[in-house]
Amino acid sequence: QVQLAESGGGLVQAGGSLRLSCAASGRTFSNYAMGWFRQAPGKEREFVASISRRGGSTYYSDSVKGRFIISRDNAKNTVYLQMNSLKPEDTAVYYCAARWGSIATTTSYEYDYWGQGTQVTVSS
Repeated sequence: QVQLAESGGGLVQAGGSLRLSCAASGRTFSNYAMGWFRQAPGKEREFVASISRRGGSTYYSDSVKGRFIISRDNAKNTVYLQMNSLKPEDTAVYYCAARWGSIATTTSYEYDYWGQGTQVTVSS
């Protein structure tokens, strides 16, 4: 089992920045690719970003490319999502997820473990 705990969400004005963190425990963190997903009210969960287990490969949705940066620190068992130039449409609950193996993917069903989520609200 892998336990994931997100933090860093909050309320921010449009154009502002937030950094989300996801702390992992329970298994060897470096064995897992990691992803960030989000779900807005009334919408399906969608892919945001993912990173391979050693951090060499990253992927982003078109909606956040150029604004968000995913990174990881395997020594701290933590994955981060730096969110810049935030827009009201980024408002959602953000979830981190872990997938056993080296390859980072973009589909939620391929991830084995999920955190409880952290709310991000961007005001206009």
